[in-house]
Amino acid sequence: MDQISTDAASRSHPTASDPPIPAPPGGYLLERPGTLGALTAGQLRRLCAVAGLAPADGDSYGRTLVDALGPVADRPLDLPPVTPTFLSDDHTPVEYSLSFTPGTAPTLRVLLEPGCGAGSLARSGRAGLAAVREMARRWNFSTAPLDRLQDLFLPSSAEGPLALWCALELRPGGVPKVKVYLNPAARGADRAGETVREALRRLGHERAFGALPEADRHLFLALDLGDWEEPRLKIYLAHRGLSAAGAAGLSRMDPGPGPAEIRTFFELATGTDGARHDVRPGQSCHAFTETATGLPSGFTLYIPVRDHARDDAEACRRAVAVLERYGIDPAPLLNALPAVTDRRLEDGVGLVAYLGLAHQHGHPPRVTVYVSAEAYAVRPPSTAQPALPEPVR
Repeated sequence: MDQISTDAASRSHPTASDPPIPAPPGGYLLERPGTLGALTAGQLRRLCAVAGLAPADGDSYGRTLVDALGPVADRPLDLPPVTPTFLSDDHTPVEYSLSFTPGTAPTLRVLLEPGCGAGSLARSGRAGLAAVREMARRWNFSTAPLDRLQDLFLPSSAEGPLALWCALELRPGGVPKVKVYLNPAARGADRAGETVREALRRLGHERAFGALPEADRHLFLALDLGDWEEPRLKIYLAHRGLSAAGAAGLSRMDPGPGPAEIRTFFELATGTDGARHDVRPGQSCHAFTETATGLPSGFTLYIPVRDHARDDAEACRRAVAVLERYGIDPAPLLNALPAVTDRRLEDGVGLVAYLGLAHQHGHPPRVTVYVSAEAYAVRPPSTAQPALPEPVR
């Protein structure tokens, strides 16, 4: 990962010496002050308020987050991360996102690595699987699609940057929608395509692999589990040196977004229409909901906006420009950032991590803004970002 400042002055979270954080109205703070759990649960509760969720929901989801993190939730923040995770720049195993459509409140999501700190990828995968199965028992959904892929993505000698990530889409009532992210390189990077193809076959999408565009890397296979109107199977791909023109040719939806729309989003998010090879790759996601045609019903383009901006003030302006282009009120985003940190946006880059533009058959376009927890460090602003390794999302 790129070098990140760990100067104490850049930290805006509680430490072990801070006084206890007051419990939210109607709820109880179960986390130890100055720990990863206390920080992230507090951030999540405040974000729930920004997204219009009730205090009881925020309290419930805060406890769910701490439970899913397991033992690392109790780890003091004055200690370094227990293990590297590619989920974030500073190795916090939590990331937030707000998904926007015109005329509605944003949908809040939290992405986490439930097996973080387990000691190895194989143990991390087992811990993550156990956490998802516990969620399935608690919220009464089936893990059958995940179970059919266990040997492919959670082998005893796992490779790659992750084993299993889990995302919760938070809804009123305290019962979220659940998504699981798996690593195609678990059996080796050279077998990632083979692994994805076999997973698609097992899940009844034999023709889907041929519909994917060319890419530099298979990043994720993701599954919607539980109460979804149309559960999706999603394939994420990395595209190095992506340009606006290249991005405009990635969608395989029929009908899908026009090239001009994708180019405009790319230009707003990056500030250019050209390719850069010294930043993280752009990413595309292809969502499959039916097996008859073999074509995706959804397409999302992700831009690592933090690599194209000097600081978070600039990244935030890019996000606001995208939101306003789609007639979306940016106020919830502007309220969300101080719910996560009290630092100035000009003092770092990476709080606003990614911008995503999603299209799905039967739904209006959706803009998603990804927000980092920054539990351990703040990446300093820079006019010339250094070359970065290829991460995953």
